[in-house]
Amino acid sequence: MNDNRTSPDASEPPETAEAQAVMPDGAAAAVSRRSVLKGIGVGAATVAVAGTGVLSYRVFDNGVLDAGSGKPYDAWSHWRDDPGPLGTVAAAILAANPHNSQPWFFHVTAAGVEVFADPPRRTGTLDSLGREQHIGLGCAIENLALAAAARGYQPAVTLLPQPANAAYVASVALTRGPVNVSALYDAIGSRHSNRGPYTTAAVPSTAINSLGAQVAGLDGVAVRWFTTEAGRAAVGALMIEAAEAITADGQQSRDAFAWFRNNRDDINTHMDGLTLDGQGLAPLTLSLAKILPAGSRAAGDKFWVDQTRTVHTKTAAAYGVITVADTSDPVLRLTGGRLLERIHLAATVAGLGLQHMNQITERIDRERALGKPATFAPAFEALIAQPGQLPLAAFRIGYPVRSARLSPRRPLKDVIR
Repeated sequence: MNDNRTSPDASEPPETAEAQAVMPDGAAAAVSRRSVLKGIGVGAATVAVAGTGVLSYRVFDNGVLDAGSGKPYDAWSHWRDDPGPLGTVAAAILAANPHNSQPWFFHVTAAGVEVFADPPRRTGTLDSLGREQHIGLGCAIENLALAAAARGYQPAVTLLPQPANAAYVASVALTRGPVNVSALYDAIGSRHSNRGPYTTAAVPSTAINSLGAQVAGLDGVAVRWFTTEAGRAAVGALMIEAAEAITADGQQSRDAFAWFRNNRDDINTHMDGLTLDGQGLAPLTLSLAKILPAGSRAAGDKFWVDQTRTVHTKTAAAYGVITVADTSDPVLRLTGGRLLERIHLAATVAGLGLQHMNQITERIDRERALGKPATFAPAFEALIAQPGQLPLAAFRIGYPVRSARLSPRRPLKDVIR
């Protein structure tokens, strides 16, 4: 559920057909490490001697050679290891969430798991009214329930079990039942937000109908699709406008930049946030971006708006919007998050890329929090054109040009209390 605000300061070069092929996570990095460094003049001797110059320092400091490995990424390899309740949390922490802020903590007992919001992990004015935090928590709850079923439990999810305690968002009781390893569960470790370009191939209506069918069993939520050229153009134009408005809002810009992890030291320290690896860049561009000096917040804002205009909206095969009757209702937000996670997992199973695109709803809530005249809310509602239904969260889908890379995750010991 993350937008991208990075500053590679390098134009993405044309790719070969081989580079455009979709590869498993990590494959692109493995192929490109030697070739990219050689291509930009970083020979073996330069890489082997740390500290001999700024270039070699940036190669090591920004993880050019070890992207997606080490402690910040271990959660993606070990989420199946524990067969008990703790294992359900290992799956939950791999869920989509706003700006990879990971806004959760969990309490685990033999009887079940309690899910809590972690208020300090709100993303400031990007989530002025707490909408995105609830959606991310709903995504985690869905993963947890899928993992419970795969471990032979029957999960009983109760949302907001203590209404007076707003941070206590869910109780998931676990009783023994049949083992149910679903396709969505198997996709948990492969689900990533794909912010790269998508191909020109249309997504078949049967695939979109299958994604929409994930709403089964979830009350009060729906999904509105935009598949026509005119519909995509209208949604895309509003997304670009909202991205421009966010970067023009000094506080929203600063709050977004605070979650960008510029180098491997930042990633190792925080094990959260947005990284260069997560931006869907071509291998050569990514390596150049890591080696070049870090960009400024202004440069990052410009890059994000440019990517929104020239990649994200330009190559979207379709948009989906989760809708509810009341976007301020925490139960509907959490349920909408569960649907969003199901759709993303189902898209992963179908070989589709999915990117969460939050800029319109971030501006809707920012205007509301500031008491400003609403501009984005009526515009988005007019596009939805479904009386009584309001936009909760939006995303784009399509067939990706290249696979998404791993995002960092905090280990279980940091989220269990």
